[in-house]
Amino acid sequence: MNLTPEKLYNILLKKNGPLYWWPIDESYHKKNNSDSRFEIIVGAILTQNTAWSNVERALDNLKSENMLEIKKIKELNISKLRYLIKSSGFFNQKADRLKEISNYLKNKYDGNLNEFFNRGINEIRNELLSINGIGPETADSIILYAGCIPIFVVDAYTKRLCKRIPFDTKLSYFEIQNYFQKELSKVYKSDELTKIYKELHAQIVIFGKNYCKKKPLCKKCPLKDYCCFKNNL
Repeated sequence: MNLTPEKLYNILLKKNGPLYWWPIDESYHKKNNSDSRFEIIVGAILTQNTAWSNVERALDNLKSENMLEIKKIKELNISKLRYLIKSSGFFNQKADRLKEISNYLKNKYDGNLNEFFNRGINEIRNELLSINGIGPETADSIILYAGCIPIFVVDAYTKRLCKRIPFDTKLSYFEIQNYFQKELSKVYKSDELTKIYKELHAQIVIFGKNYCKKKPLCKKCPLKDYCCFKNNL
């Protein structure tokens, strides 16, 4: 039995229910009249090479100082920024990256994220990739979750899943991304794809954390009937 991206989506959605990613604190932004999309941008940088629980602590620190705004991060003392995001790990690097993207968005777009995202996807993506410390996964997470523009995010969990099932794709970032986008676009309408990409990426992350680990839990895996890597069965 072959597993397709559509089947994968439906199996994991039935298993976990909808996950409604990206998690943001809407009440904070309503209270402070701030743009929740910037929280997603910050979170996408902070989550590089760390667990989300560590990111949440860093975001809580930034919120406690009322700092989740482009202009405020741009003007914040770098030592204070490093201190506030320390829980996310690699905090010196990440503070520099937050400064760089905040400076970029403020200087080029006056902090207007509507203007930033209201362009072609390739233009947005190339611009993000030109910013130091923003790679394909981070750029695509920002585009999908902050911009609500349909692009499939590939992470380490997705690559591991594609290797173990396997799907009919090579294992580079762009080949996996193109494969999922091509297959899902055959099934879902264009105006559904943003929602599908968000949900499927979230489902794959949870699946990777709970089942398809480096040492997988194959016996309990909801995909075991499709997988070629059942070494624990």
